[in-house]
Amino acid sequence: MSSALPITEVLVVADCWQTEPDAEAVIHRAINAAAEVAAAEVGEAELAVMLTDDSGIRTLNSNWRGIDKPTNVLSFPALQPTGAGTPDDAPRMLGDIAIAYETTRKEADDEQKPFDHHLSHLAVHGFLHLIGYDHENDDDAEAMESLEREILAQLGIPDPYPDRDPQADRDRMD
Repeated sequence: MSSALPITEVLVVADCWQTEPDAEAVIHRAINAAAEVAAAEVGEAELAVMLTDDSGIRTLNSNWRGIDKPTNVLSFPALQPTGAGTPDDAPRMLGDIAIAYETTRKEADDEQKPFDHHLSHLAVHGFLHLIGYDHENDDDAEAMESLEREILAQLGIPDPYPDRDPQADRDRMD
């Protein structure tokens, strides 16, 4: 299946990401794979991914979700314009994703996964939230996790959910 890949801007706003010089390429590869698998839902689109630290994501989590602690990934879907105010050929703005370095590193280390595999998973997870997927109930969670597995398999990344409590994973990622 061939379609336009989204324009993805990666913003590195925390110095700790300098220890991962391939992070931007990992993000682009994961988002492009997700867009190809979910092509019907995406079309021509733009998004931004902010690579931040635990302090930055804690502030976002507190301000937007009322949860005063760091998390690994947050997604902020863009409101879609209504009416005729947007040119027909303008890409759709999907929204923003924020990923925290320290939490992502700790989870990858704790789960004995390569950092780039976990970062890819978080980018895919965040992207799916931007295009309307969620894990608020078991059916939605299973649909989202199934698509994550399919996308990650295309990237050569093993199933991120084996032998773990699916509810604990859903509680951890937003």
